[in-house]
Amino acid sequence: MKPVITPEESARLDAASADPVEVLMDRAGYGVAGLAARMGAGYGRRVTVLAGAGNNGGDGYVAARYLASRGAAVTVQALGLPRDPSSAAGRAAAAARSVGVPIVSLGAPAPCDLLIDALFGAGFRGELGAELVPWTGLDVPTLSVDVPSGLHAGTGLVEGEAFTADRTATFQALKTGHLLGEGPDRSGRVSIVDIGLDGLRPELLLCEEADAPRPDRPRTAHKWSAGSVIIVGGSPGITGAAMLSATAALHGGAGAATIACPGGLQPLYSGMSPGVMSHGVGTGDRFSGDDVADLLDAAARYDVMVLGPGLGPVPAFFIAEVLRRWEGRLILDADGLNALDGVGPLRSRAAPTIITPHAGEFRRLAGAEAGYQIAGRLPDEAGVVVLLKGNPTFVLGSERWVITSGGPELATIGTGDVLAGLAAALWAGGLEIEVAARSAAYWHGVAGSRLAATETLTAEALAVAVGSCGV
Repeated sequence: MKPVITPEESARLDAASADPVEVLMDRAGYGVAGLAARMGAGYGRRVTVLAGAGNNGGDGYVAARYLASRGAAVTVQALGLPRDPSSAAGRAAAAARSVGVPIVSLGAPAPCDLLIDALFGAGFRGELGAELVPWTGLDVPTLSVDVPSGLHAGTGLVEGEAFTADRTATFQALKTGHLLGEGPDRSGRVSIVDIGLDGLRPELLLCEEADAPRPDRPRTAHKWSAGSVIIVGGSPGITGAAMLSATAALHGGAGAATIACPGGLQPLYSGMSPGVMSHGVGTGDRFSGDDVADLLDAAARYDVMVLGPGLGPVPAFFIAEVLRRWEGRLILDADGLNALDGVGPLRSRAAPTIITPHAGEFRRLAGAEAGYQIAGRLPDEAGVVVLLKGNPTFVLGSERWVITSGGPELATIGTGDVLAGLAAALWAGGLEIEVAARSAAYWHGVAGSRLAATETLTAEALAVAVGSCGV
């Protein structure tokens, strides 16, 4: 677990520190210099530091001084000198000059072996000036200080041009902008430099492998005690979605997985996979409002219901009645979400519920653009845990987690059905609701990345691969 903070929290931590600004700046610049050395800034190497007039520039001056002491040929190109020579940044600039570091006014890009972007920190807003734009395209290894200049440290958005770093040195904790918007593409490898700030208040928690457990099976387990999942779905033309969820549930560790499908499709499902059971509900090819009682009878023995994969268009009454009358654990996915007119029906449930919208489904459900801040209100407003799919993915409940293990390879039809089935298996297997959601999102991403390294990812392959990760 790594804490992720906002720029505002970063500023609060700086202001609340018992250590003088000069001490914090020296620690920061020393950390930047260490990372620069790892990038090759050794004896005789040409290093250009672009320094702004504020504390971010001050970090750059400190780094320049330390690198010069290692024998690097360092030049500082200053966008503007610190306005107050007696400030921490002003004294850092004087200290760099005292050891022979040339400080010149910002000019045109010149050849160098490493570029250190120390222009603007987490407080930057707006667009870079025209004099900086040529530097953003320089083909040279780049190390950014705190965030790449031009990137909004809170949202990850860019207005105009911005630097693209090979590596970013950030202080005390990741910033939300490193993970959102263009942040992952602009920041490169982000290294956290501890400068001794205490009492941070995370905005998000970054999920790591240790935060994504898999349930253990005791020696005496049997197929029903290991966790059972029923997938409610199936509609002409999209029958594969429910099967993908059921397959992922079995490979994710469930002892039993059944598809509850419209009765007219049951013969099809009965022959699709020998390991997945099926139960026909009603007689048609789609669910109707008259099928709720039969469905609930069939679902009674299962630990978790997944409602929605490949469900197709169904009456809103059908979904609302299942939500109201099903007293077990529920994952509401795909067409189950699309059938809702707002979050009102979710409030009728007393039992634990996970919803798994992607951006479009969330927009239809909540009437707002998808984002972790707005989605993070639903646990209190509707009593649900939100698994908001995307890159990154968020799991929002009593805590706010962000998952970055997946990549663009998951932008393939059916991968969301796999995620729903995996989450159901982990939940049915004994994990707490929020742990199951974030573990599923994490291992789903890991499996996708591993597959994509050797082959083109398909949902069918992913449904199997989720079983080999983390066990």
